[in-house]
Amino acid sequence: MDTSCLVTGGSGFIGQHLLVNLSRHGYSPVVLMRRISEFPLLCQRVTELGGNARMLSAVQGDLSQPGLGLDAAARRQVAGCATLFHLGVQFAWGLSPAQARKVNVDGAQRIAQLALHNDARLLMVGGYMLCNAQHLARVGVKARQPELTDWPAVYRRVGGYEGSKLEAHYRVHAEMSVRSGALTVVHPATLCGHTQTGHMLPGQPFAELARQLSERRLRAIPGSSQHWLPLISVDFLVELIRLAAFDPQMIGQSLLALDARTPNLHGLVQALAQVLQVRPPQRHVPMAVLKALLALPGLPNLLEVEPESLDFIQRERFDLSQTNAFLQRHKRDWPAIEQAIGASARYLKATFYAAS
Repeated sequence: MDTSCLVTGGSGFIGQHLLVNLSRHGYSPVVLMRRISEFPLLCQRVTELGGNARMLSAVQGDLSQPGLGLDAAARRQVAGCATLFHLGVQFAWGLSPAQARKVNVDGAQRIAQLALHNDARLLMVGGYMLCNAQHLARVGVKARQPELTDWPAVYRRVGGYEGSKLEAHYRVHAEMSVRSGALTVVHPATLCGHTQTGHMLPGQPFAELARQLSERRLRAIPGSSQHWLPLISVDFLVELIRLAAFDPQMIGQSLLALDARTPNLHGLVQALAQVLQVRPPQRHVPMAVLKALLALPGLPNLLEVEPESLDFIQRERFDLSQTNAFLQRHKRDWPAIEQAIGASARYLKATFYAAS
């Protein structure tokens, strides 16, 4: 089998666990890094998480630069990669459209062009909001004719980060389709930590929810009893990514990585509060009221809630028939999401919130 593969975003939360998964299954990931001096630290993290860092190598590059900033030697090295995993994004709330597009849209298109040039397969990580037709219509995405979408208007509605992720998806799809490229997309839900160890990094939405609870800043639960924050554990996500990337039947297909057994937001908050040993809020604040409050100057900082983050709290449910058929074909079962939630909360408490 072709074992050499390129990974963007390898230093991130998903990326670290993907490198662990790939290296443990005999693959040789080449990591695209802006600061290649940090490669030894990345190898240390992969080893600590149970991976085989001896399988890793790195090239210096930058998603925001023409030609990915690759020199001649790096281009020769990545030319041997039969599979490209694109996880690299700039994630932050409050990004301007120009900031977000520079890496998240232009960078994704550059990776697609590299895959086409090298006749390689591209595995792209998207997002579960792309599987919510009602949401896409509400924010102005014309999913059937994306070329007619008014992208500046979409950015105004959902913010720079989510707008750029949506735009990148459709632009990469168009480019790969026109040139008959091999593309597979995995759409993850919000991440919780490793099912067994709970390992996760701060700044993730799940970790921020736990932090607000730990600091007793969460006074009410957003939405209603029908609202939920769909989750998937990071270890199961990277397993799905690896399986999908090397499955011939998944060329030209997408996979929704979302655990339908995730409890509603009230149940999730209760479970986290029990581990964190804090009193959870019981009352709900209607989403429309919360969004109106967050439109007032200064309120997002005071409440420590980003307006963009509210779009990820859903009432809609999702069709997982294709995902379940994929799991059956690969003889995989969903891990216990309650176990992942509990392990994640314990890890966060012990690692980041011990003094709270």
